[in-house]
Amino acid sequence: MTEERRAALLPILALTAASILWASAFIAFKLAFQAYDTMFVVFARMLVACVCFIPLYPRFRSQPYRKGDWKPIALMGLCEPGLYFLFETAAIKNTEAAQAGMIVAMLPLLVAVGAHFILKERVSLRTWAGFVVAVIGAAMLSLMSTATENAPNPTLGNFLEFLAMICAMGYTILLKQLSARYSPMFLTFTQAVFGGFFFLPLMFLPGQSLPTEFVLIPALSIIYLGAASTFGAYGLYSYGVSKIPASQASAFVNLIPVVTVIMARLVLDEVFSLGQYLASALVLGGVLLSQDRKPRKAPAKA
Repeated sequence: MTEERRAALLPILALTAASILWASAFIAFKLAFQAYDTMFVVFARMLVACVCFIPLYPRFRSQPYRKGDWKPIALMGLCEPGLYFLFETAAIKNTEAAQAGMIVAMLPLLVAVGAHFILKERVSLRTWAGFVVAVIGAAMLSLMSTATENAPNPTLGNFLEFLAMICAMGYTILLKQLSARYSPMFLTFTQAVFGGFFFLPLMFLPGQSLPTEFVLIPALSIIYLGAASTFGAYGLYSYGVSKIPASQASAFVNLIPVVTVIMARLVLDEVFSLGQYLASALVLGGVLLSQDRKPRKAPAKA
C-alpha cells in the first residue's frame, strides 16, 4: 500500500472505529445505570478518560495556544460532553438503547443545517428534503414506542436524544474549526477535563446519590465508557475530522444506529416492532436522500 493510499484510508478507519465504539456506549450506559446514578456514571466516565491521558500529558505541554481560543474550546466542551451527556443520559434512562441509536443517524443532517446557518454553507433542496423525511421517521419511531421497564417514557427519551444531537452538531462544527490549530488528542483531553469539572458538582444534586457498593458489570461498563468510548472514540473522531471535511466525517455516524440495534438485540434483548422498523427505515432513508452525490472540485493546495 502506497503512502498516499494509507493516508487516505487512516481517517476512514478511525471514523469507523469511533462510530462502533460510540454505538457500544448506549449498551454500556444501560448496564451502568443498573447500579449507579446518572451523574456519577458520567463523571466517572470523564475521570477514567482523564486518567488515560496522563501518560500523554508531556505532549500537551508543548501544544501552542492562540490567544482567545479558550472561548471556542470552552463552548465546544459545553456542547459536548457537557450538555450532550446531560441530554443523552436522560434519554437513555427513558428510551431503549436501539431507539436512541437510531436518532443519532440524524446528526449528518443537523451538521449540514447547522453549517448553513452558522458557516453560511449552501444546503441543497435534496438535503432539506432528506432532513424532513428523517424528522418524520424519528417522530413516528417515538409515537410507535410503548413504555417498558427499561424504557419508561420513550417519546421523551427520543426527544432528549434529538436535543443531544443538536449539541453534537455544535461540537462537530467547532471541532472542525479548532482542529486546524490543535492536535486531535489535545482537543479530546480538554473535553475530558472540561467534562470532569462540569459533572463533579452535578453528582450532589437532589435525587443523585454516590455509590455505596461495587457492582462488577456496571463498574466495568463505566471503565469501558471512559477508556474506549471517550478516550478512544473521541480521539479517533477528532483525528478523522482533522483530515477530511466535517460533513463527510459526520456521515460515519450512520453506522451507529445499525451497530446499536444489533448490540441491543444481542446484549439487552431489545426488539423493534414492524412499525418501528419502518420508521427507522424512514430515518436512514432521509439521511441517504440528503447525500449530495455531485462531484466536488478538490480545494486548491496551499
